[in-house]
Amino acid sequence: MSETSPKLRAELESIPTYKPGRPAATDGPVAYKLSSNENPYPPLPGVMERVTAAIAHFNRYPDMACGALMSELSDRFGVPASHLATGTGSVGVAQQLLQATCGPGDEVIYAWRSFEAYPIITQISGARSVRVPLTPGDVHDLDAMADAITDRTRLIFVCNPNNPTGTVVRRAELERFLDRVPSDVLVVLDEAYREFIRDPEVPDGVELYRERPNVCVLRTFSKAYGLAGLRVGFAIAHEPVAAALRKTAVPFGVSQIAQEAAIASLRAEDELLGRVGSLVCERDRVVEALTTQGWTVPETHANFVWLRLGERTTVFAEACDAHGVTVRPFAGEGVRVTIGETEANDIFVKVAEAFSREG
Repeated sequence: MSETSPKLRAELESIPTYKPGRPAATDGPVAYKLSSNENPYPPLPGVMERVTAAIAHFNRYPDMACGALMSELSDRFGVPASHLATGTGSVGVAQQLLQATCGPGDEVIYAWRSFEAYPIITQISGARSVRVPLTPGDVHDLDAMADAITDRTRLIFVCNPNNPTGTVVRRAELERFLDRVPSDVLVVLDEAYREFIRDPEVPDGVELYRERPNVCVLRTFSKAYGLAGLRVGFAIAHEPVAAALRKTAVPFGVSQIAQEAAIASLRAEDELLGRVGSLVCERDRVVEALTTQGWTVPETHANFVWLRLGERTTVFAEACDAHGVTVRPFAGEGVRVTIGETEANDIFVKVAEAFSREG
């Protein structure tokens, strides 16, 4: 029998593996996980009841069209159901977008650093990443991104707020950028953290999409809605793009449990807004404490903060671990720290203060 291994795509050898936030340590002090931008609150009212009812039927396939959820989203955002597509979290929908738009030799533009899945899913599609550095203030350099467009550009990601820096681009600069993008290039506004924005000058991507056929908006139930473990995201785009997304979707990818939980979450919006408001207040408290300690913290509009630490990144993350909180280090660059339970945030702030005093 031959011992030759099956032939796999050579491109896979250079694709980095996505690194999720590490779980909290199980030994030592009380541990908190601040490494994955999860919502610390339990499911919204009505979710558990609807999920429990759905559990009795998981011997059956889910509704592949996500009909009830699509109807709910259509009403909630005032868009036709034909302009909607669902997937396994917003990152799943992002990968579908690349499958629908890109092939070998095509180019995908995004800021860097930004969401770490972008280079992975771009390379999987066979396309080439064009990374445009953030400004010194850790904001998207939209002028440089527009300058990077070529006749090979097929898709542009704009992460707003940006993960992991929490920074945003505002209406005037975003509209000026969109005016420069050719109409046959798809611009994906990744708004996974939209609910945490309080600045009225940061536009709602859904309003921009209405007048621009080459704009697609990504949203998720994983962050503000607290359904990270159920994997359900969606896109709002004009019909040709939305139809292509439905074609490239994994059949039955969004479970019925996830669909039912998302519907119940949409119907609990008052409670959602209260919880998000509490997290925003806690975010502001943490930022104020860090600033008082002397840290330079980019203005964050998400449920996390970014500390640019350079070569001290790993040491800082280890110090947090030792005191019972896990953060998300990006080696040689900085750490992203989720706003979690008050107790966890207090530990992080104390670690940051001690680290700052030590130089």
